Parts: sequence; structure tokens; C-alpha cells
Amino acid sequence: MEKVRIKDLVKFRRKTERSKKTFANNLKSWQKQKNDKSSGDYWISCLSTISNVFKFNNKALLKEKIDLLSSKIEATNDKRVKNRFQRNLDIVASFEDFDFEELKPEAELKFQNKPRKESILDIKDFPLQAKPDHVFTFSINGSDEIGAIWFIAQIGGFDKVELGMFADIIYRYLEKNYSKDYFVNSTYCTAVDVFKGQKVCYKDIENGKIPVVIEQTIDEIKRI
Repeated sequence: MEKVRIKDLVKFRRKTERSKKTFANNLKSWQKQKNDKSSGDYWISCLSTISNVFKFNNKALLKEKIDLLSSKIEATNDKRVKNRFQRNLDIVASFEDFDFEELKPEAELKFQNKPRKESILDIKDFPLQAKPDHVFTFSINGSDEIGAIWFIAQIGGFDKVELGMFADIIYRYLEKNYSKDYFVNSTYCTAVDVFKGQKVCYKDIENGKIPVVIEQTIDEIKRI
């Protein structure tokens, strides 16, 4: 099994008992449900823009992307392509009033490299992939700290428990790869559902607001 995405675990949890067996067998034999690249590319316009706004603190990028997507919609007669561009445009437009500052500490951020080989975490013999958009370090009262953010898109969005799975894997990823040099600040291990415009951070899990369900989900897949 090469890697399992958090989205795959979300899909499994949403399935009926009858269809869970087929899906679990596909995961365990790694008959991949969808190509990572094709599913990612569908939302690339909105996700890349929102990610860049966070990093460069420049909301003008939203207007630029809206104008670009509007022109692409006008230029094509393909209904499927129009729908894809429109869905991306709608998400970008919804972030014009979004407060990006609430996702950041009140400190200067230094963005870190994310080695691809470190993105796979072995959890109960399952190779789960963690792919936050940004990993950043900062200093608060002399403490060297680290956080990460992951912007995620899916038609219909995610509920809070599902979104918590992304925040959970972010925290584990940082603990594994960076905790020797930095304190992992759970408040800034954040997953953002761009479709619904909601967020969950690992602090919500620590406070008991969101349950931990990754191991439970893996156990169910294994039982099936």
C-alpha cells in the first residue's frame, strides 16, 4: 500500500455498511479510487489562490483570480469546464470577506520546506499522507514554535469531525518531523474547508470539542 489520503478515510466513513467492504478491500489492495492529480487539479484555481493569500498576505490575489476565472468561463462552451471554473470562482469570491489573520499567530512567520519523503505517517500499519499547504515557524515570548495549515476542497464540504481528521494528521506530521527543534502549537495546526468556509484546529481536539477518529476508522477498515 503506497499511501492513503485522509479523504479516503472520509469516503469510507460515509459509505453504507454494504459498500464499506468493497471500498476497504480496494484500499488494502491499493486499487486506487481516484488519481491524486486529477482530483487535486479540479480545485487548483481556488486552493492555490487561497494558499497564496495566506502566505503573502495579499487579498488582491482573490480579485485577480476572480477576473481570470470569469474570462475563462466566457471563453469556453464546454459546460463541464464552465462548471469547474464557476465552482472555483464561487469559492474564491467567498473568501473576499474571510479573516485570514485569525489563522495566524501574532508573530512573524517563516515558511519551511516540506520534504515529500516525510509526508507519509505510519499509523497502525496504514501509510497516511499529510500534505499541509504551509508549514511555518514563529517565536512567542522566546519560544520557537511551529504550525501548519491545510486548505481542503470538496463538493459539499466536510463536517467538523471529518475536518478534524485533517487537523489531527497535521499535528502528528509536525510532531514526527519538527518537534525536536520546535514546540508544536496545536492552535495553529489548522484545517480549513474552503467549500463551507469553516476551520478546525488540533486545539479543538485537545479540548474535546472534536473526537479523534483516525485509529477507529483504520480499525474498522482492517476488521472488514
